[in-house]
Amino acid sequence: MRSSTQNQITKLDVNEILSTLEHRVIPERNLLELGMITSMAIHNDNITVQLALPALDVPIRQDLATAVQEGVEKIRTGLSVEVKVVEMDAEKKAAFKSIAREAKNRPRVSRRIRNVIAVMSGKGGVGKSSVAVLLASALHRHGFQVGVLDADITGPSVPMMFGAQHPPEPDPNGILPVQSKTGIKIMSINLLLPDTDQPVIWRGPLISRAIEQFWQDILWGDLDYLIVDLPPGTADAALTVMQSLPLDGIVLVTSPQDLAGMVVRKAANMAIQLGIRIIGLVENMSHVICPKCGTQIDIFGKSQANQTTHLIGIPMLGRLPLDPQIARLCDQGEIERYRDPSFEEIVNRMIEIVPKADR
Repeated sequence: MRSSTQNQITKLDVNEILSTLEHRVIPERNLLELGMITSMAIHNDNITVQLALPALDVPIRQDLATAVQEGVEKIRTGLSVEVKVVEMDAEKKAAFKSIAREAKNRPRVSRRIRNVIAVMSGKGGVGKSSVAVLLASALHRHGFQVGVLDADITGPSVPMMFGAQHPPEPDPNGILPVQSKTGIKIMSINLLLPDTDQPVIWRGPLISRAIEQFWQDILWGDLDYLIVDLPPGTADAALTVMQSLPLDGIVLVTSPQDLAGMVVRKAANMAIQLGIRIIGLVENMSHVICPKCGTQIDIFGKSQANQTTHLIGIPMLGRLPLDPQIARLCDQGEIERYRDPSFEEIVNRMIEIVPKADR
């Protein structure tokens, strides 16, 4: 959101918020799509939004008006927001009923996702996304059906690691995820962009809405595991995933530095406050093995993983070396070819902790 010191609020700012407000009865349709926002007026910090309803006595009238008011007020502090409720004219009523009927009659495709696991870090640069795709690849080798939801909307990297380049295909019931070379299902914002270098310059509400659509509209089918690659930190995207997706647990990723340990504890405390189980901690880039003599070198200092897991009270899943082969395979889109005994041990520990998935 822009601060109070920035430019005047515009209709684009308000519409951005309104596009995230879904109708509570009609599934997967926001108020703008339903034609329920018929006008708005902005004068300095005073905003008036006209909310049109098919009838003035609908049971959710007050809920909708409150959602609009509170949503627009979040643009920045100090705004005065008035919501005027009016009745739709005959033409808008007919269009509303048509959209509502289509949405309600839309066939719901059956799916069963047995375990939804988020991979999270407190800060960037610790290899969280690499751990997420390695986790998905290892689970797939174990014989599980696996998908990866790239929730890092502004910094998506999952498609490149898998070598996925083609956009997802539409289906009458939704959108089909792209499949990797070995059959892992993938969805990422980068698969929808005309240019992979194009930045996604979105505020929090739009990012949250995109993540929700990746969960709701993608035809994941039957999966044993859906791995969700979260962006670093504890902002809107992480909160959306924790509140909107039925998470079975979170895998935390850190590196040996004291700073990374401190920040990952923030992420852990967020999960604890929201009642999300922490499956365990992975310390990435824990050390490097000298290719000539085989000596283990702690290039980022002594491991802090045991101290971190003790403070949080969570299992230690394992430590991963800083391996140039991971970077090379990621750049080549061949991450599924990576094998390492230490990572196989991490996956085995996670499978033991997470509820068993039927094969």
